Amino acid sequence: MNQKEVFLTIHGHFYQPPRENPWLESIELQDSASPYHDWNERINNECYNPNSIAKIVDSKNRILNVVNNYKLISFNFGPTLLSWMEEFAPLAYERVIKADIESVQEREGHGNAIAQVYNHMIMPLANEKDKQTQVLWGIKDFETRFGRTSEGMWLSETAVDDDTLRVLVENGIKYTILSPYQALKIRKLKDKEWTDVSWGNVDPARAYRYNIKSAPGKHIDLFFYDGAISKSVAFDEILKDGNKFIRRLKEGVSEEREYFQLINIATDGESYGHHTKFGDMALSYVLRVKAEEEGFTIVNYAQYLEKNPPEMEVDIKQASSWSCFHGVGRWKEDCGCSTGGHPGWNQKWRKPLRDALDYLRDELIVIFEKEGKKYFVESWNARNNYIDVI
Repeated sequence: MNQKEVFLTIHGHFYQPPRENPWLESIELQDSASPYHDWNERINNECYNPNSIAKIVDSKNRILNVVNNYKLISFNFGPTLLSWMEEFAPLAYERVIKADIESVQEREGHGNAIAQVYNHMIMPLANEKDKQTQVLWGIKDFETRFGRTSEGMWLSETAVDDDTLRVLVENGIKYTILSPYQALKIRKLKDKEWTDVSWGNVDPARAYRYNIKSAPGKHIDLFFYDGAISKSVAFDEILKDGNKFIRRLKEGVSEEREYFQLINIATDGESYGHHTKFGDMALSYVLRVKAEEEGFTIVNYAQYLEKNPPEMEVDIKQASSWSCFHGVGRWKEDCGCSTGGHPGWNQKWRKPLRDALDYLRDELIVIFEKEGKKYFVESWNARNNYIDVI
C-alpha cells in the first residue's frame, strides 16, 4: 500500500432559515417542534449543543470523554442562525467560537470555521450587486464573530457559476467546496488535453484550481467532497455505529493515488444529532478515538491546501448546485425536482413566482438609486456597509 499520509476532513454545513416573525422580530410558538418552543430550539438541543459537548462512552454507557466536535471538523454556520444562537443558546455559541480559536492554534494557523453567504441566496440567480452584498455581509459577520478573516466560503446549496467564484476571489476568498457532480472536466496544470468528469467521477481526494473566465489571471481553489460517503452519512444510517462510520470513510482511501490524498465529506451538519439521533457521538468517536488508529491525519481544508497546492485544473458546470440534478432549476422553474405529492401535481408556479420577484427587485433598484442620492454618498456602498448596523 502507498505509505503516503492520508488526510481526513469532515465538513458540516449548519444552517436553519430565519424563523422570526418579521413584525415582531421574535419566533412564535411552533407546535410541530414540540416539546420545544420552536425548531431552532429543538435542533439546537438535538444537534448544535450536543456537538459542542459530545460524549464518548464505553460498552456500559459510562462517559469516558467529552469532546467539542467543532475542534475536529471543518464547518460553517449560517450567519442568521448564529445570531439566534448568540441570544438563545449562548453556551453552545461560545463553544463554537472557542473551538475555532483553538483550531487556529492546532491547525497551523488555519481555523476550522469558514464563512457563508449571508442569506442562503442561490448565487447564480442573483445579480452582480446582490452577489457582492451577500459575500461582503457573510465575510463581515464572520470576522465580527470569529475575530479573523475566512479563507473559505460556503455557497448556499453549493450553487455556483463563474461570476460567483469571481466575486469570492474579489473579496479575498481562497477556496470553496462543491459536489463532485458540479465538476465538468479536469487536466494537469498547463496541459492542453482535458478529461471529462461530468458524470460525478472527479477524484475527490485532492484540490483543484479553477481559472476565472470573467477575470483572466484570477483563480480560486476548489474541493469536491466524496459524494458516495457523504450520501451514506445522510441516508445510510452509518451514524448509528461509529465503527461502521470509520469503515465507510476508509473505503474512500485508494492505493492507486500517488499523492497525499484527502478523504473529505460534506453534509448538512444537522445529520450529526438531529437527522440521526446520537450522530454527534458517532462523530466524536470517529474523530477522537478511531481516526488516528486507522491511519488518518485530521486537517481542515485550508491546512491541507497550504501543504498540497493544486496540481490539477478543473472546469465546472455553470449554474449548478448539490441539490438539483437540473442545475439550479428547482429555484426558478418546473425542473422535475419534487419531494412527492399527489398525482398531477407540479411546480409550474416556480417560474412566474421567480419572474415576479426578479421584476420587483429590478423595479426597486430604480427607486433605491434615485431616492438614495438624497441620503447617501453612494447608495450601494451604504447597503454593503449596513451589516455594521446589523
